[in-house]
Amino acid sequence: MNTLKDRVAVITGAGRGIGREHALLFAREGAKVVVNDLGGGTDGTGADTTPAQQVVDEITAAGGEAIANYDDVSSWEGAERLINQAIETFGDLHVLVNNAGILRDRMLTNMSEEEWDAIMRVHLKGHFCPTRWAAAYWREQSKKGVEVPRAVVNTSSTSGLFGNQGQTNYGAAKTGIATFSIIADAELGRYGVRVNAIAPAAATRLIATITGDTFTEPAADEWTPMHPANISPFVAYLSTESCPIHGRVFFVQGGEICLFQPFTVVDKISKEGFWTVEELQTEAARFGEVEFDLGHPMAALLRR
Repeated sequence: MNTLKDRVAVITGAGRGIGREHALLFAREGAKVVVNDLGGGTDGTGADTTPAQQVVDEITAAGGEAIANYDDVSSWEGAERLINQAIETFGDLHVLVNNAGILRDRMLTNMSEEEWDAIMRVHLKGHFCPTRWAAAYWREQSKKGVEVPRAVVNTSSTSGLFGNQGQTNYGAAKTGIATFSIIADAELGRYGVRVNAIAPAAATRLIATITGDTFTEPAADEWTPMHPANISPFVAYLSTESCPIHGRVFFVQGGEICLFQPFTVVDKISKEGFWTVEELQTEAARFGEVEFDLGHPMAALLRR
């Protein structure tokens, strides 16, 4: 308990599912939480203040500190308001958990421009905007000599890191988030900011649309490998002051936490001078036969 005592945390998409579990656990661990949620559907349409407020009410009833925010994180102005609300209410900002997301699944041959753009906006821009405003504040604090460990935890997906049919938009955005996290960590480390990313697997409204299952909210006190509460302890750990981990991407499901290795060279051909197409027809063809040991933790589920 109290591993996050007095840490001010903004958690996006915290009205339901994994984000809700993050907010509840962070509060139990002593954090002051800004619960952000637009309250839209799984496709991003609509808005409802109820989910975020219900989480805030649950936290405050248990003796924690939390406020609700209903801004769209993919809005430049909305993200600025979100970050400013945390700072103005609680006096600082230590942690940003970018969790908000939607789905617009479609096979590539049928995908519309709007379905592509909506995913890029909510996921990629929805990670960039809050992180950019938080980073600007943290740089300012660092220049003033305020040295406090900060943390960003972003939300990628196995659909991006391994690929999944019907999700060229979502997968591309989620791969982008993993890369965004690695580069952001390299840039922000000088200000005392650690950036990591997770690819979570849990029973939520979103994953139910992928598997075709009927979504049922898991019982709060019943452990299952797909319970969304399994994800939050590791996110909380990554957000603690003393955590040494930065610039990493993890898969988290049930009791498993797996560290991803980024893109790496596994084979090569070389020569001095220009290649000819004929030479490449002979030398490069073997690349098509190279097998990758991906260790895909979600392969069985996605084959259903």
